[in-house]
Amino acid sequence: GGGGMASPGHRDAPELPDFGLLKRLARDQLVYLLEQLPGKKDLFIEADLMSPLDRIANVSLLKQHEVDKLYRVEAKPARSSSDQLCFLVRPRIRSVKFVADIVNADKVAGRTRKYKIIFSPQKFYTCERILEEEGIYGDVTWDEWSFYLLPLDDDIISMELPEFFRDYFLEGNQCWISTVSQALQLMSSLFGPFTRTYGIGRCAKMVHEIWREIVEESEGDSLGRKPEIGQVFLMDRDVDYVTALCSQVVYEGLVDDTFRIKCGSVDFGPDVTSSDRSIKVLLNAQDKVFSEIRNEHFSSVFGFLSQKARNLQAQYDRRRGMDIKQMKNFVSQELKGLKQEHRLLSLHIGACESIMKKKTKQDFQELLKTEHALLEGFDVRESIGFIEEHINRQVSPLESLRLLCLLSITENGRYHLGRGGYASGTCQLHSVVP
Repeated sequence: GGGGMASPGHRDAPELPDFGLLKRLARDQLVYLLEQLPGKKDLFIEADLMSPLDRIANVSLLKQHEVDKLYRVEAKPARSSSDQLCFLVRPRIRSVKFVADIVNADKVAGRTRKYKIIFSPQKFYTCERILEEEGIYGDVTWDEWSFYLLPLDDDIISMELPEFFRDYFLEGNQCWISTVSQALQLMSSLFGPFTRTYGIGRCAKMVHEIWREIVEESEGDSLGRKPEIGQVFLMDRDVDYVTALCSQVVYEGLVDDTFRIKCGSVDFGPDVTSSDRSIKVLLNAQDKVFSEIRNEHFSSVFGFLSQKARNLQAQYDRRRGMDIKQMKNFVSQELKGLKQEHRLLSLHIGACESIMKKKTKQDFQELLKTEHALLEGFDVRESIGFIEEHINRQVSPLESLRLLCLLSITENGRYHLGRGGYASGTCQLHSVVP
């Protein structure tokens, strides 16, 4: 879940920088890149760039710059009849091969068209190598869309690089380190210069070193400016896995657990909307209902929402004793706001009900008790018993795995599941996970 806002109550809290600037820059650069391929063109977009792109440029903006049809980059590419193809992709080997397959199929068919690859947020050397290996280096033009940071809220900015964790921490692949350094440089040049940088972890150290090199090369960018961001903290995820492995208990966290918040928005299905369709909701400080409950412990959220619903009803009821002039005022000034609040309230109440149902089924209280015991280091036998039962009952393989990881970390990797030890726990899990 995201951090809480600097509340208006803190008089000493400085104004937040205008992170919307990051969006405007990304949009302008994308438009510029699309215009480099004048005329009508079809755009192929990599799946995990779709949501971030959606937050930057809507379809009508793309159409204005002569994007005709939009396709996903997927295993079976859609057939495009356009004479110009543009590919918006991550710098991954499989994405470059996707483009190469289309270009080479065209060569075989004797068809000539223009191809442009836009790598986001940057191109890696391996991409060029694949272009050469596939024999299409001279057939395509390429560019970089330096879209490093997406503001998800007034005070939350994301790189939207879900594979960073796997690549760096699991596979030891350092390719994204320079990307993080570039993102830091972007922040520094817009909102810095930073007065102090603190870091913890190997990755943080490498990012900082590369960033310092970039700063030295581009001296003078932000000299003489009053910094809007003074201090930066870089922390490696592996410094603290525990937090990420514990159950979330505030409203925003539980919404994420239950519905998955992607790129700052969530899809509420028919069970929440009490209709037959899903609704996409942006979760940020602009949602006045959400911003009041996002950081609240889930146990108090329901009561808060019902109180809000009663207040709302009272505001609606005020119109009963109004004369025509007051009524006109009410309709023109208040009604729209009340209706919007009403819509959001019913969505969040629906979401609460769904979360409650799921958590009751999962025996949430027992789960929290076990996590607490693991963190405190007492009743380890009892906790292990709970985890074994959790695996056997097949409540949720993913949750079971999460508990096993928490057990492993809190016990420094030394513990025994059942009589067969650790192995029996993982075998149990294997037999459950398809």
